[in-house]
Amino acid sequence: MIKTKAEYHKALKRTMEIFHAEPGSLESDELDLLLVLVKDYEDKNITLPEVDPIEVIKLKMKERGIKAKDLEPLIGSKGHVSSILSGRRELTLKMAQKLKNYFQLPAEIFMPAA
Repeated sequence: MIKTKAEYHKALKRTMEIFHAEPGSLESDELDLLLVLVKDYEDKNITLPEVDPIEVIKLKMKERGIKAKDLEPLIGSKGHVSSILSGRRELTLKMAQKLKNYFQLPAEIFMPAA
């Protein structure tokens, strides 16, 4: 188990050193174990800040040079897109799925915090 931040950083460094290990090698086995240990430490000790899915969508639109009208096939009419982007209307699960796939975003962005 990784118990301290120092151990975590040491494990990350080693993970990066052997990241391209040949499958079936001892280093590959070590990498598999390190990835499990690092994930376990991160799950227990690192919390990501909450993000507003609409702000993420707007950022992705800006990055790709996409206009609101380009989201109509994903969200619906011009009015729906406008309502979503302005926060007057909430994303539906179906819209979130389409946007997740379109922007290649992790599903967690669209899930409300528990």
